[in-house]
Amino acid sequence: MTEAKGQVITGQPEAVDVKPPPERLYGRQRGHPLRPRQERLLDETLPRLRFPLDKAADPASVFGHAPQQIWFEVGFGGGEHVLAQTKAHPEVGYIASEVFHNGLCSLLNKLVPVEQEATAPLPDMLRLWDDDARLVLRALPDASLDRLFLMFPDPWPKARHAKRRFVHPQNVELCARVLKPGAIWRVASDDPTYQAWVEEVMSAQPYFEAPPPATTRPDGWFPTRYEAKAIAAGRQPLYWTFTRR
Repeated sequence: MTEAKGQVITGQPEAVDVKPPPERLYGRQRGHPLRPRQERLLDETLPRLRFPLDKAADPASVFGHAPQQIWFEVGFGGGEHVLAQTKAHPEVGYIASEVFHNGLCSLLNKLVPVEQEATAPLPDMLRLWDDDARLVLRALPDASLDRLFLMFPDPWPKARHAKRRFVHPQNVELCARVLKPGAIWRVASDDPTYQAWVEEVMSAQPYFEAPPPATTRPDGWFPTRYEAKAIAAGRQPLYWTFTRR
């Protein structure tokens, strides 16, 4: 194929023809204007929780105490899933990535009382990343993560935007590098285009066991506002559990 058309990423059983992902996958970072408290949370609280990229070679060292496992969430939205997972698994070091400022503020607002924005104690086993998740994933050592989450990502439904979808052959290879053998990658989506895309990409890669998705949320998966909106609108979420070979 020609370079202009894109790139074929080989795998099993077939190859997926898609252009390489751009330097950044996301679009805008802000929606409606932020309120003064939200601006303070970004300016004063976020830096106290931000994952230190210069310490990515030893990710366990960035948490308050040695984690039993390290989990990573890509695009946490409003943060409901992050909060539920960290509460249920306090022994886990959790890295949560989100570029959208309103989503970051939603999570920070739940973590910090109004009267203690600059001084409130913060979760010592949670670190946030407010840029492209791949920057951290690229910096992490091989086989350093025990679990990965991609919960209701932006589907980028137009065909010309397929290269921006996180489930992309090159990103699958990146995720495979940082996940330990036997580690789990959970993916959920309610968008029919993205659902078909996940099936296509994951059936053409050699790194993960890729069984059919569940049609109801499995045990141990926590709800999100996006799932609730999808169900209310009559859309059928699918839930994949991919296991690193």
